[in-house]
Amino acid sequence: MKVQRSAAAINPPTTAEAPRPRFAEERQSAIARVLREAGRVEVAALATLYRVSEDSIRRDLRLLAARGLVQKTHGGAVALHLGAMPMTQRSDVKASTKGAIGRAAAARVQAYQTLFIDSGTTALALAQALGAADAPRPLTIITAALDAALLFCGDAKVTLVLAGGEWSHETRAFFGPLAEAAIRAHRADWAFLGACAVHPRLGLSSSHGGDAQLKRAMLDCALQRVLLADASKFELVQPQVVAGLDQVDVVITDAAPKWLRASVKAVERV
Repeated sequence: MKVQRSAAAINPPTTAEAPRPRFAEERQSAIARVLREAGRVEVAALATLYRVSEDSIRRDLRLLAARGLVQKTHGGAVALHLGAMPMTQRSDVKASTKGAIGRAAAARVQAYQTLFIDSGTTALALAQALGAADAPRPLTIITAALDAALLFCGDAKVTLVLAGGEWSHETRAFFGPLAEAAIRAHRADWAFLGACAVHPRLGLSSSHGGDAQLKRAMLDCALQRVLLADASKFELVQPQVVAGLDQVDVVITDAAPKWLRASVKAVERV
């Protein structure tokens, strides 16, 4: 298990890397930029960075929350509804972290295995890693995500099953009864799921009902169930229920809070 900590996932740039705004409005704009890049910030780290009190940072975050830009959490804030953003808006958010998570997930795959690959940018990073020249072959890949499917449509050593149905512009994936039936008609060695939101008590949830249905189908029909989630998805809730954390075998992430390690069998940290 990798144990290196990626500080950039939850902390802003160091004091030497960022100018200190003179006015509160400038500081709030700077915090919003950090959130867009990192997805998550901590009050204590921001106070140190900008050399102001933690109360000032909390006030900044309250104002940003009132403008609909962030969601406050205990000790910090996250960019508002990253999991609900269209893929075109979040493809560049934490791209290096998602790439590391995708490569770690791909390292678990062996030749002749069958995989469910979810929609979302982190699951797409896994698909991209599996498209590398040294990736295991042959494979069977079952997905409702069009962008993931397109990576393998010309690969003769990949048996590709595209679970078609109704198209979602938001998730860039198919959903509905036909897509769910295609998933449930198969059994897989691995289900690699993305996440809109992961909460210690309420488990996995999604902003899209059809997405939640497909996630549940993949969890039901796979031998090993892996959640791919960066730290910006933690301690959040979306309206559509997916599953409890007890339905996940492994989480691959850039952070490992105590509640996560206590809730799943294994956590791999990139």
